[in-house]
Amino acid sequence: MTATAVKQQVLELGGAFMLSREVRDFGDTVGVPGFHGTYTRGRGGVLGDVDADVVSAAFGFFEPGCVRAAWESVPIPAAEAAAAYLAACHDFGRRKLAAFDEADADRLAQLLGRVVDAAPSAGLPLFAGWRAMPRPGDGRAALVQVSHVLRELRGGLHFIAVTANGLTPLQAILIAGSPMSDGPTHARLLGWSEPFDEVTDEMRARWDAAEALTDELIAPCFEVLDTGERDELATLLTAAHRVMLVR
Repeated sequence: MTATAVKQQVLELGGAFMLSREVRDFGDTVGVPGFHGTYTRGRGGVLGDVDADVVSAAFGFFEPGCVRAAWESVPIPAAEAAAAYLAACHDFGRRKLAAFDEADADRLAQLLGRVVDAAPSAGLPLFAGWRAMPRPGDGRAALVQVSHVLRELRGGLHFIAVTANGLTPLQAILIAGSPMSDGPTHARLLGWSEPFDEVTDEMRARWDAAEALTDELIAPCFEVLDTGERDELATLLTAAHRVMLVR
């Protein structure tokens, strides 16, 4: 199934710019160094100038007080922050995918764009907001942008699946961690404070069920492509991901 075959590539290709030098430069420009302010105001900026509780609701997995502090720390309008975050995403794509064939980048951006454009957005405000952002003409920048949009789609569906399986956001974080850290370390990064729940076998089973449900929910979104196009998408995305990971 294409959705499961490419999910790791989507998560990493669509999210790597968030820790990039381009985003750090954005933070330095607005006088907010560090991860949380630029991430929260940049990623959440597509929601508009709303109360931080709205952003917390859309993010799902972050501790609400941490979201509020970060959201209110960046002294520029939400739309401006989102545009600057998007520009950083584009610049990251141009830099990290410079060795990826231009025609392949254009084609992959087109295929991914068809997937996200055809996907339903009900209950997925961040996905809808990022899908509405303008896309650039050059394929390498567009590729990272639509990968991020697809990542938002999967992330929103995953939060629904986690909730449906009776897990709290914190429990899900403690189980899953992140590609760079274990569960407790990642939980602290997202603003949660100890003591943390002990992760039980029942909780792990619920998380496995949530992960499977996420795969099930997103799978139909790829059906806008025919079998050959889905295979092509998987091949090109794997190649782009490999290029991006080169130091």
